[in-house]
Amino acid sequence: MAKKKAFALRINEDMLKAVEKWAADEFRSTNGQLEWMLNKCLKDAKRSPKKTTSEDS
Repeated sequence: MAKKKAFALRINEDMLKAVEKWAADEFRSTNGQLEWMLNKCLKDAKRSPKKTTSEDS
């Protein structure tokens, strides 16, 4: 399983409110919504990180 790392994010207040509303509409946490958005954007741009297996470690 991928290890998650915490970091601070500065975001415009109106943008954060929009993300929070979208998250609530999708029954996700704000953090979960941001992760989903980032994953979707990376996939759409064909820039998704390579999946690592236990053999790669």
